[in-house]
Amino acid sequence: MWKESMITKFVRERLSEKRFAHTIGVRNTAVKLAEIYGEDRERAMLAGLIHDCAKNMGDEEILSLVKESGYEPDWIEENSPQLLHGRAAAVIALREMGLEDEAVLNAVIYHTTGRTDMTTLEKIVYVADYIEPSRNFPGVDELRKAAFTNIDGAMLMALENTIRYVLEKHELLHTDTIDARNHMLIVMGGKSSG
Repeated sequence: MWKESMITKFVRERLSEKRFAHTIGVRNTAVKLAEIYGEDRERAMLAGLIHDCAKNMGDEEILSLVKESGYEPDWIEENSPQLLHGRAAAVIALREMGLEDEAVLNAVIYHTTGRTDMTTLEKIVYVADYIEPSRNFPGVDELRKAAFTNIDGAMLMALENTIRYVLEKHELLHTDTIDARNHMLIVMGGKSSG
């Protein structure tokens, strides 16, 4: 298993300077959230560092990598391969870094779409990706405040913001995101953020 410094170097070499700065922000935010919610700091750190290591790959390269690993993309992913950059990052972490921790790999896989019944670590990485310090969009400060007091509330807000954003851009919306939002709504007793 690689050390943090080795993973950091590996990730830095694969990403643009801006994407790498975002990655460090996600790592640091994930660790802070892990401390608040009693999650393993090391796992949060690893998932935060690895989550976007495939982000600069092209669509065909991502599709090829995940198919090679035995995963069959659904029709949405086939038509919007960047939705698979988390899954591709998990393949890279497993194959090239020897990272076999399923909890970390799942947090990396689902940081883009979310899914039904997410673990605390998965929520932490999803939310950390959304609120890390370089993120700047309307409502981010409210979301940051929520993240450090109620991870489920922050998760629901982030999912609903993502859904609105994707709809406004007329892009494909993955059904995992809809399922994750609906599940969070049920978990929270039907209280939507917006």
